[in-house]
Amino acid sequence: MRDPARILVVDDVADNVEILRMRLSAMGYEVDEAIDGEQALARIAADPPDLVLLDIMMPKIDGLEVARRLKADRSLPFVPVIMVTAKATPKDIVAGLEAGADDYLTKPIDHGALIARVRSMLRIKALHDEVQALNHGLEAKVKAQVEELERVNRLRRFLAPQLAQAVISAGNEKVLENHRREIAAMFCDLRGFTSFAESAEPEDIMSLLAEYHGAVGPLIRKHEGTLDRFTGDGMLVFFNDPLPCPDPAARAAKLALEMRDAVARLVPVWAKRGHSLGFGIGMAQGYATLGRIGFEDRFDYTAIGAVVNLAARLCSEAGDGQILASGRLAAAVEDIAEIEDLGERTLRGMARPVAVRNLTALKG
Repeated sequence: MRDPARILVVDDVADNVEILRMRLSAMGYEVDEAIDGEQALARIAADPPDLVLLDIMMPKIDGLEVARRLKADRSLPFVPVIMVTAKATPKDIVAGLEAGADDYLTKPIDHGALIARVRSMLRIKALHDEVQALNHGLEAKVKAQVEELERVNRLRRFLAPQLAQAVISAGNEKVLENHRREIAAMFCDLRGFTSFAESAEPEDIMSLLAEYHGAVGPLIRKHEGTLDRFTGDGMLVFFNDPLPCPDPAARAAKLALEMRDAVARLVPVWAKRGHSLGFGIGMAQGYATLGRIGFEDRFDYTAIGAVVNLAARLCSEAGDGQILASGRLAAAVEDIAEIEDLGERTLRGMARPVAVRNLTALKG
């Protein structure tokens, strides 16, 4: 509300307007005038006042219709209306209140009543504006929180919750733009899944995948890995991106060993149902290009490069229960992991033989 408050006086009798203007001006208010209902509506639409003193009997549009239109216009802020009229029967008062008036003054106007009603309506106007401001602030806060929640949910598709929150806390998503960084990449999938999927019922396949993902998914979150994608029974997880971590190879090794043990507990259960399945993992360390891919309605975050291809080839080479690692990654975790040297192997799609190591357990 303005300070001083601006009051619109609407009356087709000039003397009445002048009397009210003098009294209200003496009280320190700013006064605007309109000589009929049509002019009043135009003034209110152009610049809503803080209060309207509105005569009922006027040419063109009477005061009752002005009040109705004013209160029905959702684009206008709350503007209190005091009806000012010589018609003061109970029926007239009810008609004015039903039209939208907030109070009533009868002519001739008593000065004390005028002061009391004007001050009362302006207090209501001030309180209403204060509540509206609080509501707008709350709406903006809720909108911001909803937008942040949506961003977190988008990020949680491929990030652990704590990493997603860290990206949000940074205030922007620039860390998700294309960039190059050294990562530890890990591919894993089920041995024998293709044969199983060819003969099993779709419901059995979905049930088994739910058990599998339910066992390994929380482990990815625990070790703060970035989940690139699911490909049926296969998945790619990498470390050190989008937020750097001091020990990407060690995290990958610990995750791989825990995932192997978790799936190993499921294998006997599946075997009782007649499903012969195993689990293999491939890991490598090196540089990749990372960033978002997709379109407006669906983005994914992925890693592209030779290190990812090498991890995938090692995963294909791994037997049930094996965690095959590149020589570089194995060297980075030799202090914490028991490692079996498998020598050099020629992997599909690789031009030269690759040194392969098998991680068997954590030391100690």
